Amino acid sequence: MKYIEVFLEAMAAERGRSQKTLAAYNSDLTHADAALSGGLINADSVAIQQYLSNLPDKASSVARKASALRSFYKFLMLEKIITHNPTTNLELPKRTRTLPKFLSMSEIDLLISSAGDIKTSVRLRAMIELLYASGLRVSELCELPMTAILGDKLLIHGKGAKERIVPMHDGAIDALNKWLRTRGDIESKYVFPSNGKSGHITRDGFFKILKKCAVLSGISPDRVSPHVLRHSFASHLLAGGANLRAIQTMLGHEDISTTQIYTHVMPEQLQETIEKHHPLSKSKEE
Repeated sequence: MKYIEVFLEAMAAERGRSQKTLAAYNSDLTHADAALSGGLINADSVAIQQYLSNLPDKASSVARKASALRSFYKFLMLEKIITHNPTTNLELPKRTRTLPKFLSMSEIDLLISSAGDIKTSVRLRAMIELLYASGLRVSELCELPMTAILGDKLLIHGKGAKERIVPMHDGAIDALNKWLRTRGDIESKYVFPSNGKSGHITRDGFFKILKKCAVLSGISPDRVSPHVLRHSFASHLLAGGANLRAIQTMLGHEDISTTQIYTHVMPEQLQETIEKHHPLSKSKEE
């Protein structure tokens, strides 16, 4: 169907969607186009609802397919290819959202100190410090270019080719500068270069080293991953009283609803905040 191709081209050119996202869109839309009699262009809301209801997939997968359909039909509406959007009132299965895992502040300290026991300790310590200091995605960290370093801040090119500036604390700056001195004048555009095909340390490579570091620190490796450090960054900021919008900006979340999940992960600290700052709190009166 040519409209799918046109839609994908628009998503790549105008929205800067990644190849992975475009491939998922293509797979979901092509499947739906083949399953619907008359194809996507002639489907009405009843046909779309029935198609989604008959999918054997789990709720999160159905929601992803529905999201692809919504984006597709919204594009067709904007281009005036259709006059009615059949996805306007879609009913989807409830999605169960698991709370993010995170480490305590003392466990983060243990992990950072244990990086000194790894052969590539200076590089590893810098990577852990940056993840925890700035909440980077692992791909953003591994592919970090030298041009991203702006003094005490980093210029990050995130999802959808969106830029954001994230600050670093003194510990992360010191760890990064130490690594850069150790790295020397290597001819590479990446902060964390390697001799592999990509030219930089890979996600899998960093993941394995981080797991080894977890073992050395006495933390179960099942509890440690680059994403857990990102979650820990957000959770600890929120517990410390940081503004949710500020955390959203630093994480690069497009929608604040994604960031709001962190309001559920630290009940003790949130309770303490209520008792300390609420105008009718008994502890405040005392």
